[in-house]
Amino acid sequence: MPSVLPDGDPAPADGALPASVLDGAGERAFGVYLHVPYCRVRCGYCDFNTYTASELGGGASQAGYAAEAAAELSFGAGVMRAAGLPEREVSTVFFGGGTPTLLPASDLAMMLGRIRDEWGIAPGAEVTTEANPDSVDEAYLETLADAGFTRVSFGMQSAVPHVLRTLDRTHSPERVPVVVAAARAAGLQVSLDLIYGTPGESIEDWSRSLDAALENAPDHLSAYALIVEAGTKLAGQIRRGEVAQPDDDVHAEMYEMLDARLAAAGYEWYEISNWSRTPETRSRHNLSYWTGEDWWGAGPGAHSHIGGLRWWNVKHPRAYADRMSQGLSPAHARELLTDEARYSERVLLETRIADGFAIDALSEQSRDAIPGLIADGLIDGRAALGAGGSERRIVPTLRGRLLADTVVGQLLR
Repeated sequence: MPSVLPDGDPAPADGALPASVLDGAGERAFGVYLHVPYCRVRCGYCDFNTYTASELGGGASQAGYAAEAAAELSFGAGVMRAAGLPEREVSTVFFGGGTPTLLPASDLAMMLGRIRDEWGIAPGAEVTTEANPDSVDEAYLETLADAGFTRVSFGMQSAVPHVLRTLDRTHSPERVPVVVAAARAAGLQVSLDLIYGTPGESIEDWSRSLDAALENAPDHLSAYALIVEAGTKLAGQIRRGEVAQPDDDVHAEMYEMLDARLAAAGYEWYEISNWSRTPETRSRHNLSYWTGEDWWGAGPGAHSHIGGLRWWNVKHPRAYADRMSQGLSPAHARELLTDEARYSERVLLETRIADGFAIDALSEQSRDAIPGLIADGLIDGRAALGAGGSERRIVPTLRGRLLADTVVGQLLR
C-alpha cells in the first residue's frame, strides 16, 4: 500500500496562506501538478499513492475524478488570489500518477482547460502527462495535442520481457516504438522512463534496454535505480528469498554504462537521473522542483509548495472526494520551512543538477568542505574555481553523482 503521509502543522479548512508566501513571489515561476491516483495493476516495486479499482471502495471513482480535481484547481486559484499573490500564468503542467492516461483524454483536456481558465497558460508552456505504453493510441495522443499538451513521458522501464514481468508491467517491449511514433505524429515531445537494477536483470539485459531506448531517439530520458520500498510486494519477495536484493555495485556499473551510452548518443545529463537531447528538451517542470519554484499540487496525496510553505493533501481518493464535495481544502497538513531548512534543501537539490549550486550562496562552514570534495573527485574543480571567469559553482562529477549523499553530507556537516 502507499506510504504514510508525514506529520505537520494543522492545515486550515479554507486553505489560507500566510503573508510570508508573498516574499519574492513575482520572481518565482508557477507550475501545476495533477496527481491521478489510478492504476490498472499495482506494480510490485511501487509505493506511490495509487489505487486499483478493487482498492477504491465507496465514495470515490475514476469517472468522477476529473471534476473533483478541477474543483481543487478553482479552489487553489481562489486561495492564491485571497493571499494577494501576483497574477502568474502557469509555465509548466505535469499530470502524474498512477497512470493519468487511464482516464479518458477528454478528462485530461478538461483539467488542463480549468488551469487555463483560472490562471492562464504562458506562451511556450510545457505540458506533460505520464503514460503507460499500453494506455494510449493515436487518437488519444492527438486529442492531448489538440488540447495543448506538449510532452508525453512513457513508462518504458525495460525492453526485456522477464524484467518487465518482475516489475509487474503490463506492456510488451514491442509497444514502445509504436506509441513513440504516434506521439511524434501528433506533434508531442517524447520522454522515456527506465528502471535499472531490477532483481534478475543482468548487465546484458540493461544494455539491451539502453539499445532499445536509444533506437526510439527520445527527446528526453529518465533512469532510476530500483529502490526497494518497505511494504511493497517486491520487499516481501526479497524478504522471503524469492528474488535477490538489488546490488549497489551493480547499480553503479549500470549507471556508468547509462551515462556513457547516452553521452555517446548526444544526450547531456542535467540532473542525476535525467538526460536531454538539448537544453530546450529538459523537463522544466521537474527543474522547478529542484530549484525551489512555486507549484500547486492537486489530487489525493499531492504536495504543493509556495514561498517556503509546503502542504500535502489527504491520501485516499474517498477522503479527497469528500473534502471537495464540501468545498474544503483537501490539505492534510503543512509546514512553513525555516531558513535553515530551506538552505539545507537548496544544497540537497541544487547539487544534483548540472547547473550546480552557487558557491557564493554557501555558508562559510559549507565552503570549508570544497577542497576535500575536489580532492576526492566528487565535484568539478574547474567549476568550483570559476574557470574562465564564470561564477563559482558546486557541480558533481560522475563519481559525485554516484555518491551524491556524500557530497551533501560534507556540505551540510
